[in-house]
Amino acid sequence: MIKFTFYLFSFILIFAAVRVVTVKNPVHAALFLVLAFFSSAAIWLLLQAEFLAIALVLVYVGAVMVLFLFVVMMLEINFSQLREGFVHNLPVAGVVGFLILLEMVFVVGTWQNIPPPEATGIANTVALGMVMYTDYVYPFEIAAALLLVAMIAAISLTMRPHNRAKYQKPDQQVSVNREDYVKIVNMPSEPKE
Repeated sequence: MIKFTFYLFSFILIFAAVRVVTVKNPVHAALFLVLAFFSSAAIWLLLQAEFLAIALVLVYVGAVMVLFLFVVMMLEINFSQLREGFVHNLPVAGVVGFLILLEMVFVVGTWQNIPPPEATGIANTVALGMVMYTDYVYPFEIAAALLLVAMIAAISLTMRPHNRAKYQKPDQQVSVNREDYVKIVNMPSEPKE
């Protein structure tokens, strides 16, 4: 049963990863990306890496999907067209949601059949923290710095001037001539009746 569950999650993960790249609709791509993250987390749960599975769901599904939505909003995608296509997105969302639910049922069902890890007296989360912050502290810090640089680069790439924005130009305001904007017209007054 564990092998069947592993191969099922692996197949769903490969399918979702291919669909993330090949689908044209960004909403469908996001849904398949969520499915791929959940499939990876389920495989890590089967491999008894609970911390990595929870971190994947919290960080990638929670944070990366929110970041993706911010990027979609910054790219000025026409949301009226996306709302019109809501009915078209509903079947894909339903299939992805059903597959995520099916994966959770399989993980919970096979959780009892997994043999316990070798008794070392230390939980795997504690062991992971000890290794990460002692043996691999420098690669961990370098990865954090790279992520910071990537975040700053993403923000700077999305900061571009909008055509609708209005800016003041002081040099043009100071160099204005009265004759360019105001024309004095000498008109005779009308006689009283």
